[in-house]
Amino acid sequence: MKTIDCGDLRSDHEGQEVTLAGWVDRRRDHGNLIFIDLRDRSGIVQAVFNPDLHPEPHDLAGQVRSEWVIQVSGRVTRRSDETINPNLPTGEVEVAVESMAVLNESKTPPFYVNEESDVDELLRLKYRYLDLRRPKMRDMLVMRHRAVKFIRDFLSERGFLDVETPILIKSTPEGARDYLVPSRLYPGKFYALPQSPQQLKQLLMAAGVEKYFQIAKCFRDEDPRGDRQPEFTQLDLEMSFVDEDDILDLIEELYTAMFETLVPDRRVLQKPFPRIPYAEAMARYASDRPDIRYGLEMSDLGETVKDSDFRVFQSVLAGGGIVKGFAAPGLADMPRRQLDDLVEFAKRSGAQGLVYIVLSADAPSIDDLTEEHIKSPVAKFLSVDVVKEMARKTGANPGDLLLIIAGPAKSTNVALDALRREMARRLELADPNVLAFAFIVDFPLFDWNEDEGRWDSPHHPFTAPKGGHEVIDSDPGAALSKSYDLVCNGMEAGGGSIRIHQRAMQSRIFEILGYSEEETEARFKQLLDAFEYGTPPHGGIATGIERLIMLLLNVDSIREVVAFPKTQSFIDPLFEAPDMVDDDQLAELHIRTTE
Repeated sequence: MKTIDCGDLRSDHEGQEVTLAGWVDRRRDHGNLIFIDLRDRSGIVQAVFNPDLHPEPHDLAGQVRSEWVIQVSGRVTRRSDETINPNLPTGEVEVAVESMAVLNESKTPPFYVNEESDVDELLRLKYRYLDLRRPKMRDMLVMRHRAVKFIRDFLSERGFLDVETPILIKSTPEGARDYLVPSRLYPGKFYALPQSPQQLKQLLMAAGVEKYFQIAKCFRDEDPRGDRQPEFTQLDLEMSFVDEDDILDLIEELYTAMFETLVPDRRVLQKPFPRIPYAEAMARYASDRPDIRYGLEMSDLGETVKDSDFRVFQSVLAGGGIVKGFAAPGLADMPRRQLDDLVEFAKRSGAQGLVYIVLSADAPSIDDLTEEHIKSPVAKFLSVDVVKEMARKTGANPGDLLLIIAGPAKSTNVALDALRREMARRLELADPNVLAFAFIVDFPLFDWNEDEGRWDSPHHPFTAPKGGHEVIDSDPGAALSKSYDLVCNGMEAGGGSIRIHQRAMQSRIFEILGYSEEETEARFKQLLDAFEYGTPPHGGIATGIERLIMLLLNVDSIREVVAFPKTQSFIDPLFEAPDMVDDDQLAELHIRTTE
């Protein structure tokens, strides 16, 4: 129905007869002449209707409205110099229409499709098929396609096999809740949708595949959160006969090549990517997914303030907590109202409070600080010498603002991480055109779950212990793992590990995690059995496709990079899902719902 796409027309096509089909982006009546901007996926070109030359298509063009679907045929002509549109790739030409057909009419859309105006997200998702016509969303789909194609080509050239794994599997505890699928043929039994193909890809390594990847659909029944979707896509990758460096080198090569090819205007900050131990990341940035585009690094101030007269610090330290802080440069003149706002921000982020200390710019140096140069609600509890030492540890200068939080380690780090990001935003420290990749390595093998009084796996229970940490019985909390995360600009982009490949070690890990022999046999028999048939050493990584596209396009919302996403509360306004089903369907599955 068309001989060329609208966005492909150029001056080289002058004089050619073409047929185009697409949507009416805009219509403009200029006296006798009517101009229609015709849009398809490739772009926009101007079509001209002249009543003196072709009255019938001109009359029809007077009736069409935005988003009508039309077909036009005519000759490509060069636009006069004064009418060239430099904002369009097709701006040097237009099509002089000789015939036209209306393929479908359109009701008035609920929002403008032909411009990037602010539209309520719920309305956009309800009419997602219209939203996807907008240039920004079209470009997102194109970028997603290009990124996935780049991954497939890159890994295929390096000997990886793209292997599809099942969607209906057995429920296994790998972190979040499973989505369950009842079986009609086997009443009372359920399949589960995979949270990831974790066991399946390890079984592929047992099968001798050696290099596997998949653009895999994953499902997790997690509580709603702004950066989550109940279903998502990841690059899933596994290799045999490798160790950590082999995986990290491959991913670094892939991501560097992909970003330099797809978004050459964005700068990768450091190559090779820094490899930061988990303990160092927490100490310096209070986060295991730090944004390293800027400083604002943390300092442990416990030793400095332990003998101060401030009872809050003393109480926190006596209870095993921490006192940490950082310097915000040049903010000594921040108004009191904004300082109070920072205190409330810290509390909303989980802190019990926030101590701020203003270091006057009038002091020649930190060594010259006096009481007159120090302003803080707690200044009377902190000696000048203590403040000087705090300033030295945080790298502060006169004119800076010290921000300090005290409390339990976990909640204090969470609040400091949020506060660090907030100060970077206010100070405009994060260059949006810079991509700061890093690998976080040497995670703990176990985390103690205070609420349930047991050990958990920070990644998953198939993670191998780091060399020298294989003996884990005496102090599981001290053991490190061969696990790693890829982070970029403060976002976790992916994670993986070297896996356990021997039955004895895997059984011991399950035992420490509190699984009984019966539960281990019921849930993991297939994997444990495979380890007894010559499974090689192996490891891998999974990186999120949605988060990759967010980084490529520099957008903040995961819903902007999914064709048909759920809302922040995991509702689908387009299909009105989830929804009730008929009693007959439930009866077939031997299921009855209760209030």
